[in-house]
Amino acid sequence: MSTVTPQPTPTPEGVKPLNQDEEAVVRSLPRLIYAMPRAIDADMVREQRLPLIDYLVLMHLSEAPDRHLRMSELATACEMSLSGMSRVVQKLESQGFVQRVRCEQDARGWNAVLTDAGFARLSEAWPTHLAAVRRHLLDHLAGLDLKTLAAALQNVAT
Repeated sequence: MSTVTPQPTPTPEGVKPLNQDEEAVVRSLPRLIYAMPRAIDADMVREQRLPLIDYLVLMHLSEAPDRHLRMSELATACEMSLSGMSRVVQKLESQGFVQRVRCEQDARGWNAVLTDAGFARLSEAWPTHLAAVRRHLLDHLAGLDLKTLAAALQNVAT
C-alpha cells in the first residue's frame, strides 16, 4: 500500500503565505471563540446559577435606553436567532427579570424590558462575570496594546 503525499497548493498570485505567528493567530481564534464563552458560562452557572446568555440579555437591556429593546435587536445583540431569544426572554420573564411589552410604534412587535429585579440580579452577577472575563481572557493579554487589538478585531468583525 502506498501513501499519497499531498502536494502544496500554489498560493494565489500576489498573496503572501502566512508566517508562523500569523498561522498561530489564525488557528487559535476558532478555539478562543468556542472555549472562552463556555468557560465564562461554566463560572457563571457554578457561582451564580445564571447562564452566560441570561447575563448577556440582562446586560444588553441595562445598557439600552429606558432599559428596553425590541426582541429582534436583542437577538442580534446577543448573536441569537429570534426564536432562541424568545425562549431565553420567556424564562427570564418567568423569573421576574424581564417583561415583554408591545412596541408602541409597531403593534406587531415586542420589546423586552429589564425589571428592577432583573437589574438587581445583573448587579449581583456582575462581579462573577468580571472575574471570569479577566481570568479567561484579559489576564492572558497582559502587556499587549489592547486599544489596537480591540480596533483590529472590530475591523475584522465588520
